[in-house]
Amino acid sequence: MDDISIASLLVILVGLIVMSGFFSSSETALMALNRYRLKHLVERGHKGAMLADHLLKRPDRLIGVILLGNNAVNIIAASLATIIGYRLYGEPGIFISGVVLTFVIIIFAEVTPKTLAALYPERVAFPASYILSALLKLTSVFVIGINFVTNGLLKSVGVSPGDGRNEALSQEELRTVVQEAGSLVPDAHQEMLLSILDLETVTVEDIMIPKNEIVGIDLDDDWPDIVEQLSHSQHTRIPIFRDNIDQIIGFTHLKRLLKYIQHGSLTEEILLDDLRSPYFIPETTPLNKQLLNFQKEGRRIALAVNEYGDIQGLVALEDILEEIVGEFTTDPSAIHQDVFPQKDGSYLINAAITVRELKRALQWELPTDGPKTLNGLILEHMQDIPQPGTSLWLYGSPVEILQTQHNSVKTVRLNVMGHNERQDILQ
Repeated sequence: MDDISIASLLVILVGLIVMSGFFSSSETALMALNRYRLKHLVERGHKGAMLADHLLKRPDRLIGVILLGNNAVNIIAASLATIIGYRLYGEPGIFISGVVLTFVIIIFAEVTPKTLAALYPERVAFPASYILSALLKLTSVFVIGINFVTNGLLKSVGVSPGDGRNEALSQEELRTVVQEAGSLVPDAHQEMLLSILDLETVTVEDIMIPKNEIVGIDLDDDWPDIVEQLSHSQHTRIPIFRDNIDQIIGFTHLKRLLKYIQHGSLTEEILLDDLRSPYFIPETTPLNKQLLNFQKEGRRIALAVNEYGDIQGLVALEDILEEIVGEFTTDPSAIHQDVFPQKDGSYLINAAITVRELKRALQWELPTDGPKTLNGLILEHMQDIPQPGTSLWLYGSPVEILQTQHNSVKTVRLNVMGHNERQDILQ
């Protein structure tokens, strides 16, 4: 070492610090890579991504080769700094060189390169993977030996080197990934993806058309009235029953009856021959399962029953799809087929609307663990059948009852109020 000039030693020292920064930044970059984007790049054949993925499959060996290289260059750098300090300042130079080298390594070989790697992991990790892969092959004997010892120590305290490699996301984690996608995924697509995740927590009972609102054909009616109802029906698949929906016979597809209706040749026998048997499902079935059941059974409409087998409502494939993509409404003035904005800022609402639909349409904070419809919420709140003109304060907003029918609320007027407005009223 005495034959090597101080200038040469300084050049070597700078090179060692650069190498230390390489190892530090490589470790941070590889650990900061987005695993799902990495898999995508691997599938596309990106060479750097393929090498990085291969290295990450054995993190113990990756960390082993990085730390082996990093510690080796740091130790050599410390030795050179000691020699340089001693030559320049004698024995005090040993202490001075240690202090200076510590700050140099922290700034130039640790904090700066690691910060850069954390900000741009792919730009650092992919090129570094070529070098690290080669180093791993050259030092494999040493790395495997180090891993043998370290893995043995981990096993002695009950930790397996294979623990923690499961990268499967839970539903809530996947929801967070979708929400954090930002501009990469359009807002409408984010809502659809989140709605798909919600299907598991929503049941048929939450979205079904209540039993008293099911529109069908009663065969006990006069035949001309039946033909008239079929001619003007807004639905394609229509339940056919006698006296009431509990006596359902089956479903008819209006498309197959049109030719008979147009020629005035439709008879009850033709109608009955066209019927398809009713399809019953439990009202507690999750929507994700029911969507698959519709596909499996080749059905598009079903009757929901309770634990006693009593019909509670009707659900169609379209209802489940609306939970994903939103309401299919043909009225441009309506934000929902049951919610109509008014010029004064209020909303006229069909009280039969489900709580879930109302929350989604108006962003109104309503509970979903109780009544399933707005009518149910109002009746639960008032403990009585309200008269038209009655006003009430419902979950932070004023509601006016406009119309009732039989034993239920038919139409209401709602003024959705913000937090500041509510505070003003309360004061």
